[in-house]
Amino acid sequence: MGVDHRGAADGRRVFPRRRDDLLIALGCAAADVASFLAADHDRGPRAIVLALLLLVAGGAATIGRRRYPVQVLLAVAASYLALVVTVPPTTYNFGLSITVGLYSVARYRPPRVVAVAGAATWASQVAGSVRIGWSLPTAMLTYLLAICVASAAGIGVRRWRDQVEQNRQLLADRAVTEERRRIARELHDIVAHHITTMYLLSGGARATLAHDPQTARGALVTLESSGRTALHEMRQLLCVLRGTDVAEEAPAEPQPGIEQIDRLITESRAAGLPVEYEELGEPRALPPATALTLYRIVQEALTNARKHAGDARAFVRLEYGSDRVVVEICDDGDGGAPTMPGGGYGLLGMRERVAVHGGTLEAGRRPGGGYRVVALVPLLPMEPGEDRNPDERGRIPDHRAARG
Repeated sequence: MGVDHRGAADGRRVFPRRRDDLLIALGCAAADVASFLAADHDRGPRAIVLALLLLVAGGAATIGRRRYPVQVLLAVAASYLALVVTVPPTTYNFGLSITVGLYSVARYRPPRVVAVAGAATWASQVAGSVRIGWSLPTAMLTYLLAICVASAAGIGVRRWRDQVEQNRQLLADRAVTEERRRIARELHDIVAHHITTMYLLSGGARATLAHDPQTARGALVTLESSGRTALHEMRQLLCVLRGTDVAEEAPAEPQPGIEQIDRLITESRAAGLPVEYEELGEPRALPPATALTLYRIVQEALTNARKHAGDARAFVRLEYGSDRVVVEICDDGDGGAPTMPGGGYGLLGMRERVAVHGGTLEAGRRPGGGYRVVALVPLLPMEPGEDRNPDERGRIPDHRAARG
């Protein structure tokens, strides 16, 4: 039986608000009572008790200021008018309860309501002060200033909170957009790699089926494995796109990483692209996101080589450094790979992946022919040791340019 955690979360958010409202109400009542007692000493005990009850009632009314701000302001103003009529004080001031009521109306209600509430409060306060002997101009100016300050504070806080909410929504929308872009890159990598591999394997199997059934059978087995892998990876991404809170029946398999590069090379060789693999430096554990980025770069580069390099060989080199890891993929073909920096969705996806980790990616034709992709991803420094990347700019020399 499912448990609704949203109700508990809402309760945790509501309780601090109620506590704060209670503290504010107590503070308003205490401040108004203290102000009255400090200024009024020539009334009888009965009058003082009545005045205190009215002031406490006005302060207690502010506890409902969030849900009923207009009604709270009316209740506070009524208690002040009742105080002036029944127990005229020797002095009359703009109490804290009135200030909180005006602030609440400005905070939670539209400008038209704020203007009407402010005008009504101003009129009632001026009438009360005139009754106890204030001059009309002084009362009008004093309470106009006080009402404007309280209302301006409420309006300012409301606009600030609205801006905060808008910023929060923008951040949420941006996060959704980034996740969609990530999923789009993943889908592009999966489809481009596996479909290209399956296309080449099926063509090779058809060409060799008559005179070399054993080789054709091996190609079909590899084709089946590639299709199964593609289906599984796409199913994982579609589960993310569903956006459901229902738990999966089986946990998702971990994302591919450096260990799976051998599988990519095997598939490329089976599809007709000879690949040489070289690993330099001292291997080290990589963060999962970094390992996935390197895997996808190798996957995309080998896919492009199979598409565009023609009759060629490919070379993959993975080099570990003390504070970086570099992967280089090049071929010696003469096909029409993209030549513009960032051209094509594949190169754009690779650049975005590397940029997320603060790295760099270079892609372009090699001087001796073919195409070269090299990605540098920074890592947290290891123990002091030999630096295997002497180029200060982080560029990796094309050691295989002569092979072209």
